[in-house]
Amino acid sequence: MLDPNLLRSNPAELADRLRTARGFELDVPALEALEASRKQIQIRTQELQNLRNTRSKQIGMLKAKGEDVSAVMAEVAGFGEELKASEVELERIRGQIEAIASGIPNLPDASVPAGSDEHGNVEQHRWGSPRVFDFEVKDHVELGARHGWLDGETAAKLSGSRFTVLRGQLARLHRALAQFMLDLHSGEHGYEETNVPVIVNADSMRGTGQLPKFEEDLFSTQLGEHKRYLIPTSEVPLTNIVRDDILDAERLPLRMTAHSMCFRSEAGSGGRDVRGMIRQHQFEKVELVSISKPEESDAEHQRMTLCAEAVLEKLGLPYRRMLLCSGDMGFGATKTFDLEVWLPSQNTYREISSCSNCGDFQARRMQARWRNPATGKPELAHTLNGSGVAVGRALIAVMENYQNADGSIDVPDVLRPYMGGVASIC
Repeated sequence: MLDPNLLRSNPAELADRLRTARGFELDVPALEALEASRKQIQIRTQELQNLRNTRSKQIGMLKAKGEDVSAVMAEVAGFGEELKASEVELERIRGQIEAIASGIPNLPDASVPAGSDEHGNVEQHRWGSPRVFDFEVKDHVELGARHGWLDGETAAKLSGSRFTVLRGQLARLHRALAQFMLDLHSGEHGYEETNVPVIVNADSMRGTGQLPKFEEDLFSTQLGEHKRYLIPTSEVPLTNIVRDDILDAERLPLRMTAHSMCFRSEAGSGGRDVRGMIRQHQFEKVELVSISKPEESDAEHQRMTLCAEAVLEKLGLPYRRMLLCSGDMGFGATKTFDLEVWLPSQNTYREISSCSNCGDFQARRMQARWRNPATGKPELAHTLNGSGVAVGRALIAVMENYQNADGSIDVPDVLRPYMGGVASIC
């Protein structure tokens, strides 16, 4: 959530920035009308509250003197109903303003290039050279059909479209990738391995910005009066660990990693990547989350991205880093780097990791703060999150980049200890 002062001080200027950078239309007249009503009602509410307090003291003094208080009590009763109604109306208007504020995306950092979509993204660098094959390349679906390793038909019988059953050596390779990533991030990169719930409450989803704007993208469950949500990424529970907390400066940056199931409805993405495992309703990811001091978040963002890049480099997978333009970033991000891995079957790079600095946008929603030793006062922290990386897409990339003419798949060196020393699966 943006600083409320931006909404109050100059909403027209904010609207221009949002329109230019994000293609977002802020209803300024509606916001200004609500803000004017809020100010008017708040002034009257405070007047009535002060009057009540004054009359309460007067009643106490009159009682102490043994004097009649009936007239004053009648006066208090007279404005009591107005005060109650004023407080209710003030809360209603504040709720409307907060609803508008909750739907406004974060503002881009000054270093983010302008652009309306992915065509405005800027390539930062590339690593590795795509392999030249001397045989016809198969995609991951064809490779996975061997021995029924990758089975979409059975998954559709069990759950519907966009689910996958993995079997045998391919399932083990998938598990090996997740274990390798966790060991790397916790053992070498300094992230604390964390196991988190995959079902969270609405407060957690609001804290990281999935609610209220993106509810249609979420899977939810209802038990009695309690509605809960399946996480789209473990960014949600990891980041919300610090919700309503005030952290000591010595704890920052707080770095956490988790391997979890992720669930997304993929609303509005029909017809895109429906073949195989590229875009699933259920998938696994190793997530990276950092909570940092504001002045350190840019450096922490760079560091997090390098940690994700290390996964791909150790796996020997060619990739490129993209700086996303203002119109292609996620809702809560102020700056995002995407890592795109080379997929031979598509002859292009495809996203496998997204690392974002959210500034204080999520922290303001969650009231996640740190105590600045220089002032002794709590201040909003900065939150960052990144894929370190998507396990299913890493599996696809390994399958396609390490395939052989006979359909077998070589196992990257760093994964062999997790595969019992197996050099290839066939």
